Amino acid sequence: MSGLGTVLEEEDASELKLGDDFVKAKCLMNAEVALVLQRKYEQLQQLSEDPVSQISQVFEKSLQYVKRFSRYQNPEAVKQVREVLTRNKLHEFEVCVIGNLCPETVEEAKAVVPSIAKKGRLDDERIETMLTDLATIKKFE
Repeated sequence: MSGLGTVLEEEDASELKLGDDFVKAKCLMNAEVALVLQRKYEQLQQLSEDPVSQISQVFEKSLQYVKRFSRYQNPEAVKQVREVLTRNKLHEFEVCVIGNLCPETVEEAKAVVPSIAKKGRLDDERIETMLTDLATIKKFE
């Protein structure tokens, strides 16, 4: 039992303690996964005489899911969102959470990703600017 308690204490997303699997991991927003899966879907359709037989049910449901929950559809908008978030020196995990959930206020952003507001990170003004930039991208998508 004591070993389990140690593992739980080490991982804390609010502190960006995500565990060994995420140390060097590249996280993708739903919109980015949708772009990747859509390209693969189109390749399968082009390469196969019977594209339906080449596409598994899991693949198709995964594509439908990420498309449904993607806040950005346009590939250029997805790229711009990633640029805005990385320009603010967000961790991969933070990029994905904010990019997927699209908080509208500073309070929402700090609630879904408490680590961005830790001392020495982003102040409220910088978070507000970042959210305004994201809203502008969405508006002109």
